[in-house]
Amino acid sequence: MSRKQMPGVIGVFTAADLDDAFPAGLPMVWPITEDIKIPTHWPLTKDVIRFAGDAVAVVVAGSRAQAEDAAEEVAVRATELPVVLDLEEAAKDQVVLHEDLGTNVVVHWSHGGGGDQAIFESAPVVVQERHLQPRLIPNAIEGRGCLAYGIPAAGEFTLVSSTQIPHITRVGLSITTGIPQTKLRIIAPDVGGGFGSKLNIYAEEALALALARQLGRPVKWIEDRQENYLATTHGRGVIHDCTLAGTEDGKILGLKFVELADMGAYFQLLTPGIPELGGWVYMGPYDVDAYWYEFTGIMTNATPTDAYRGAGRPEATYVIERLVDAFARRIGKDPAQVRRMNLHPPHVDAQTSIMGLNVDSANYEPTFDRALELAEYDQMRKEQAARRESGDVRQIGIGLSSYIEMCGLAPSEILGALRYVAGGWDAAEIECRPFGKVVVRTGTSPHGQGHDTSWSQIVADGLGITPDDVEVLHGDTAVSRLGMDTYGSRSAAVGGEALRQAVEKVKEKARIIAAHELEVSEDDLEWADGAFRVRGAPDKARTIPDLATSAWQAHSLPQGVEPVLEGTAVYDPPNFTWPAGTHVCVVEVDTETGKTDVLRYVAVDDCGVVINPMIVEGQVQGGVAQGIAEALYEEAVYDGSGNLMTSSMTQYLIPSAMEIPDMILDRTETPSTTNALGVKGIAEAGTIASPPAVINAVVDAVSHLGVTEMGKPASPERVWRAIQEATKGSPGVSGGLDGATPAQQEGGAS
Repeated sequence: MSRKQMPGVIGVFTAADLDDAFPAGLPMVWPITEDIKIPTHWPLTKDVIRFAGDAVAVVVAGSRAQAEDAAEEVAVRATELPVVLDLEEAAKDQVVLHEDLGTNVVVHWSHGGGGDQAIFESAPVVVQERHLQPRLIPNAIEGRGCLAYGIPAAGEFTLVSSTQIPHITRVGLSITTGIPQTKLRIIAPDVGGGFGSKLNIYAEEALALALARQLGRPVKWIEDRQENYLATTHGRGVIHDCTLAGTEDGKILGLKFVELADMGAYFQLLTPGIPELGGWVYMGPYDVDAYWYEFTGIMTNATPTDAYRGAGRPEATYVIERLVDAFARRIGKDPAQVRRMNLHPPHVDAQTSIMGLNVDSANYEPTFDRALELAEYDQMRKEQAARRESGDVRQIGIGLSSYIEMCGLAPSEILGALRYVAGGWDAAEIECRPFGKVVVRTGTSPHGQGHDTSWSQIVADGLGITPDDVEVLHGDTAVSRLGMDTYGSRSAAVGGEALRQAVEKVKEKARIIAAHELEVSEDDLEWADGAFRVRGAPDKARTIPDLATSAWQAHSLPQGVEPVLEGTAVYDPPNFTWPAGTHVCVVEVDTETGKTDVLRYVAVDDCGVVINPMIVEGQVQGGVAQGIAEALYEEAVYDGSGNLMTSSMTQYLIPSAMEIPDMILDRTETPSTTNALGVKGIAEAGTIASPPAVINAVVDAVSHLGVTEMGKPASPERVWRAIQEATKGSPGVSGGLDGATPAQQEGGAS
């Protein structure tokens, strides 16, 4: 019995069967250089399987079980090709993934040149290190899924998808499938977490639409966890060669970073731009005289990489903060002392940084001091000294991480100069309905950030109503017409500011109607206690619900005023926003087993003005949890044949609530000058700051034994081997850097 004759099977399709369904491949929207080499990425591969997870056929059946049974019977006849996973080997082009490109080295981007580059050779102290950051696999609580259906006779189609980016998905899938945007609706329901993995346009979405169109019936696809690990994007996967130039007394003169970045087998939506996002923050919060960053993007036989919470900024912060600790050890100073003396001076207005962009505002020292205070830094150092003196098996380490991040993606003009295809604006619409209710349509698309709550607060505060009277609609391109969606900690800084401006437009119109009804000049009105009141006669007043009802009735409106009280704003920011902070991690390392326990974690962040403290704390806690996981547990490992060895949660370690410590959280507040709300963004801060804080703490705990390097993740085996090598000269895996891939670190092949 053929696969097409199996129970419930509707069809089996290869790329040849769907050749007319896709006029273009899957989109990539950030060709960051003029000479970038871009491989075409078809929803089904047409010739070569380039990574485990590269789809060759699709089975459609009446149920998931029937489709799985039929898929297991699909036989693939293929010739085995050489595999290349090591970045430096891939760069030699002895094995080339895309013959039409002729090379695996597909992009090179550099940025810097600020200051005297000779300082990296002539400084009194020059610290050089190599750091590898292994691939990570995003683990949203719910995997990806989509449902495509339509009215074929009308050529109209709807895709319900667990995506962070419904508006961008509509544009991208319109290009890939040829369905006009006017005939394509994207709905993002409750997404179940994203972390960047759902900031993409995937083959399965394009296939579902194409098959729904071809078959004339709804088509659904739901990812299982193994599919998630194999074929959803990975994050990180980079090697940095790092240089710090400084003085004997601790002044950092210059920072230089040369990066190799693993692109995977294809570009996804933003792949080549992810390292560039980090390229703007490699100076950290420090005041330096020279700066250089460059990266080379290289194709490998692995799952494509793309944005993973923080997207380039965690990679940058990790190597900066590891390098600062190494510098402090070299000159024999406390790492806190070195950081404090190098923090950039505060400024309340935007200032051009050494990397060329304007930092909206900054005040790093109060955040730094508060973090040390909450961590009881001096007391922890005394406890550490006591344990070292007593020879305790369990040693304490204190790790610091000070960071700055670029958020609020952002000015369309700058994004255009950086060759990003889309803009950085966002939109909001407010409709004040009669008798008190307000409907908000936002272009941002939340997936756990609490936009319903925060957006209701912004509108309620602005219009003098209660949050319960505000309904926030989002995630449906037929409902929220305009938007650029949610990623890069941009929602409050861009979408929230658009909403604030829409509130002001509503109030401008409401003021005109109020003055007409109260028979006074507009200048005689003031906004107080949630209403327009007549100066000197505050009892004469009109609330927004009153005026919305009047505008709806339209019985007696001022000349030239249209019925209905509503406002729309499209906001394009003049600048990015620049959150910052300091995190401190205290760990206990068992020197006999290598096991690490986090005893205390302190995060003090400056995200500008806070709309909802509980949401901010939740975002920090979630981000720190992911960063601790990155530091101690998570690592994607391939074997020599290109098979993903960590293909389920049995092999890829995800910490539970038991492994994540209680956190001590606090904030300072330096309002952004980019937007009137003063907000900066918080969703990625925890993931950016925490990995170096944890690894610095682990190294600090055993540095007196001679350990100065530690790879990620700092598993018990890796820590134990580092101690053995340092104390006994035993061969084994220690810091595991020097260009080794994750597989090589564990003794496998790359």
